[in-house]
Amino acid sequence: MDVVRNCAQGCLVADVGGTNARLGWSPDGHEICDVATYRCREHASLADVLNDYLHWLASNRAGMQVRDAVVAIAGYLHGDRLVNANLPWAVSVARTTEATGLASLALINDFGAVAHAIPGVQRHALVPLLPGQQDVGMRAPALVLGPGTGLGAAMCLDCRGSDVLLTESGHAALAANNAVELDVLRDLAQRWPHVDNERVLSGTGMVHLHASLARVRGASSRHEQAEEIVDAALGGDADARETLDVFCGWLGSLVADLALTLGAREVYLAGGVTAHIAPFLHAGPFQQRYAGKFAMPRTPPPVWRIDHGQLGLAGAAMYGWTHPASRDGRFLEEHT
Repeated sequence: MDVVRNCAQGCLVADVGGTNARLGWSPDGHEICDVATYRCREHASLADVLNDYLHWLASNRAGMQVRDAVVAIAGYLHGDRLVNANLPWAVSVARTTEATGLASLALINDFGAVAHAIPGVQRHALVPLLPGQQDVGMRAPALVLGPGTGLGAAMCLDCRGSDVLLTESGHAALAANNAVELDVLRDLAQRWPHVDNERVLSGTGMVHLHASLARVRGASSRHEQAEEIVDAALGGDADARETLDVFCGWLGSLVADLALTLGAREVYLAGGVTAHIAPFLHAGPFQQRYAGKFAMPRTPPPVWRIDHGQLGLAGAAMYGWTHPASRDGRFLEEHT
């Protein structure tokens, strides 16, 4: 654990996924202190995870009070209960609050937390994706897109990180824009009645895309994991490289469509896939397809790739700071 300055009060923040939960605390909505990672399946409940961390704080940060918590977590609330197929336990907001002794507990959508975090991200953690784009500071509204296990998309509506609009863009219909994409879409439509964006533009989607491109060419795909496809492309495998080029070009087209539809002034790419495919995002197809959607006199909004490992925690902290009176156990405006 890092040594931190003494603080009288802090907000517990957590980023809970299907496998791991990362916890910390924030004194001011910006700094995240004492980050620890827990394996979800080694704990009986969300309350058990939170209590483990609270007990550590009580033993190691004498005099500090933590009464409030904000948890970024995938899913949505149905009444008092969280609906999430990937967690090893059921979550009741009321029971979790009671079991931890917290005064307030807010559950916010995990990708909504990423959007909340954007204003607090240091600009040096942003990597430009368009040639010659200028950094004049954050401009709202900003589109935040995250290809990971699925495809998340949200709008950060202000420069404080207070207001966020979640979208279901990952489940909107995938649009083909050239002959190769039409062939892939026809192939995938034979397997699924609704081919949505994340069916191709996600980690799992990359595998679907790779297999579909092989079928279109009358061949068999050799890779069954996104990591394998990326590694093969980096190693010079032509078929894998084609998959990455098609993936990045298709992603650039979707990002432009969403920016135009939602009126975004900036775009931020986050998510696990974004980091893994960084060399290919900078290679050309993404930029060409993205910029090509903005005919003169329109100027393409800047696009940034985020190199930041704690966006979920940062977003939970920002939410806690900007909604001090709203931590009542609901998703609030971030329901899905």
